[in-house]
Amino acid sequence: MAITSANQLELLQTAEAVAREKMIDPGLVIEAMEDSLARAAKSRYGAEMDIRVVIDRKTGNARFTRVRTVVEDDAVENYQAQFTARDAKPYFEVRKDARWLRDGAPVEAFSGGPQVGDIFEEQVPPVELGRIAAQSAKQVILQRVREAERDRQYEEFKDRAGTIINGVVKREEYGNIIVDVGRGEAILRRNEKIGRESYRPNDRIRAYVKDVRREARGPQIFLSRTDPQFMAELFKMEVPEIYDGVIEIKAVARDPGSRAKIAVISYDNSIDPVGACVGMRGSRVQAVVGELQGEKIDIIPWSEDQATFLVNALQPAEVAKVVLDEEGGNRIEVVVPEEQLSLAIGRRGQNVRLASQLTGLDIDILTEEEESKRRQAEFNARTQLFMDTLDLDEFFAQLLVAEGFTNLEEVAYVELDELLSIEGVDEGTAEELQARARDHLEAANRAALEKARELGAEDSLIEFEGLTPQMVEALAKDGIKTLEDFATCADWELAGGWTTQNGQRTKDDGILEPFGVSLEQAQDMVMTARVMLGWVDPDELHPASDENEDEAEAEEAGV
Repeated sequence: MAITSANQLELLQTAEAVAREKMIDPGLVIEAMEDSLARAAKSRYGAEMDIRVVIDRKTGNARFTRVRTVVEDDAVENYQAQFTARDAKPYFEVRKDARWLRDGAPVEAFSGGPQVGDIFEEQVPPVELGRIAAQSAKQVILQRVREAERDRQYEEFKDRAGTIINGVVKREEYGNIIVDVGRGEAILRRNEKIGRESYRPNDRIRAYVKDVRREARGPQIFLSRTDPQFMAELFKMEVPEIYDGVIEIKAVARDPGSRAKIAVISYDNSIDPVGACVGMRGSRVQAVVGELQGEKIDIIPWSEDQATFLVNALQPAEVAKVVLDEEGGNRIEVVVPEEQLSLAIGRRGQNVRLASQLTGLDIDILTEEEESKRRQAEFNARTQLFMDTLDLDEFFAQLLVAEGFTNLEEVAYVELDELLSIEGVDEGTAEELQARARDHLEAANRAALEKARELGAEDSLIEFEGLTPQMVEALAKDGIKTLEDFATCADWELAGGWTTQNGQRTKDDGILEPFGVSLEQAQDMVMTARVMLGWVDPDELHPASDENEDEAEAEEAGV
């Protein structure tokens, strides 16, 4: 095939037809044609030549040019596409079939001769496309068209991530559902389907766009019907108050196809968030339930108060008492009546698991009897501790525990008035109690320090601020004997934590966890050690906060 006047307009018509079919810019198709014709010309004139083709967007005329660039004398690498200024001089004249470009603009006056960077374009005859060349050109065009189509699909769907999309089932592949979503295909993986739901070709389907990725084979659109946000988006469609922002969905927890909990809050005191989501005679929530294959939904009011929110999250079970973690962690104890235990836990732990997901707390559920036994055991253990260490009788030790004392440190270093407020304790008795507690603690510290030194603990670790002798002993037993060893520890190694694998949470015991060291305290101690060793520049720790402090000082000074 030759690019002649007979088929020049046919090029434009073909480009427009392909662009219309693939819904892409016709200019991209013409660029693909130019590229394919240039490749065919190179196979005819030589692969090392820089052959370029430009198709006129109005007439369809294809212009073939050979391009050569002026380079430094010692920089010529390809003699077919580059030449020096000296070699270019004979070409530096006005010709009908050639032109010179300097800085992208045609050179009209040829004074001074060629310069490095000038480009010489020389028109060459159009090529005849044989069968193989035509097939190659076709492949280039198809490839460029496919790339343009993929880019168009990605740009269209990337902003739809996090929304609900409607589609038609095309086929099933190994349990995964391929869905036609209009201008592309999406995939609903089998683990993203609700329960045992199945689909046949041409079934209509509604799903949540979980992710859109740009990949070599084209944009991949991943759908989900199990994601908690799918239910949130369904409520947004059914409840106008949520769409308008009057009611906000604060948290969602789902056991797909079985049960779900959703926490809502209203920013208008005249609107009940739960009632608005349920709708007249349950019409709104039933519409969502129907889409989720009968999934039961508990709608609960959200509260800033952690305990109140937890009580709401455990509905329909009744809660007798909530015990918050004194260390400020995410662990919380809930006490329920004996007859409410099974309801609070739920079938296979479903209710407490969903409540935990909704609140972000680790929930321990106890009956009132179990909580009473545990508290009695703690009371007895603390009583025995004071009897053994302070040489007290049982009554006096119980009196201390009843007043809220839990360990020797509290007795030893509390204000004297705290002890004098206990009935029957005078100043002499209080001073004796503190003296005994301090003597016992000092003896325990000496013993722990001697044991730590025997294990090889060095002074750099022993003298580190924040570590008690018992902590140093525990560290030495675990092989941490120097400040350098301590500085290489991770915070969770010291304070403990949780690891989630395959959906199962596993407890990681920390070396200093028995001493009540929190994750934040462990982070501070490790970072302090690194600063002391010169591993970390202290000025780089909190640059943002320092700037904020400077700004605040400037404002106070009226600057």
